[in-house]
Amino acid sequence: MKAVIQRVTSASVTVENRIVGQIGQGIMILLGIEKNDTEIQADWLLEKIVGLRIFNDLDAKMNLSLKDISGALLVVSQFTLAGNCSKGKRPSFDTAAPLLEGKRLYDYFVASAKLRILQVETGIFQADMQVGLVNDGPVTFILER
Repeated sequence: MKAVIQRVTSASVTVENRIVGQIGQGIMILLGIEKNDTEIQADWLLEKIVGLRIFNDLDAKMNLSLKDISGALLVVSQFTLAGNCSKGKRPSFDTAAPLLEGKRLYDYFVASAKLRILQVETGIFQADMQVGLVNDGPVTFILER
């Protein structure tokens, strides 16, 4: 399981000219699910993200977590994170989870996030989405489990 996380002041997802998810201050997650991923990886990744101290304290040091600031999450499925670009010019997606398993783990991740964070918004799994965000910093991390 892979995640690209970005500290944002705002972020949104639009599908067919309609905003389907939108947050203010928080973290936007691009979530890639691969073959053999399980709830164990999802749980680890979620705990890491919500506890990661990437928000500034009063001394402008990254010392606060998403929980500390009561921030929001925007979770967007991104199967292209499983893409392998090492050979040729066209990415291979051989390591991406099969559709039903990817959807099941994505839904599990989102449901688990809703138990920990007050505001959790999402895109639409497998939809053509337009993602907009204001990256705060910019602060971006890549996490894998």
